[in-house]
Amino acid sequence: MAGEPQSDCLFCKIVAGQIPATVLRETDGTLTFRDINPQAPTHVLVIPKAHYANAADLAAGDPAVAAELLTEAGEVAADEKIVESGYRLIFNTGAGAGQTVFHAHVHVLGGGTSLQHPGLV
Repeated sequence: MAGEPQSDCLFCKIVAGQIPATVLRETDGTLTFRDINPQAPTHVLVIPKAHYANAADLAAGDPAVAAELLTEAGEVAADEKIVESGYRLIFNTGAGAGQTVFHAHVHVLGGGTSLQHPGLV
């Protein structure tokens, strides 16, 4: 059921404290932690504490927490001092788009020139 913790979900286990993570921020509805396989000098994940399979399900099921994810992404960008140089927010939705953990999350990437991609504007 949407919103309920899933026993087989990696991110639900991180929220529950069953799997360690380098937590940077926490609100009532979100948890922010460093990605264990960073793709940029700054690579942080912001997740809802409640389980939603992807960003679309989160937006439909709890728009307030979906908005909170974006607010927290901006806050962590400021904390990590990547606002001036620029950063990317990425939601992968579905296996075909590269989603490997089916719990909604946004990647906050910054701190490197590799973030520029000519095909993305």
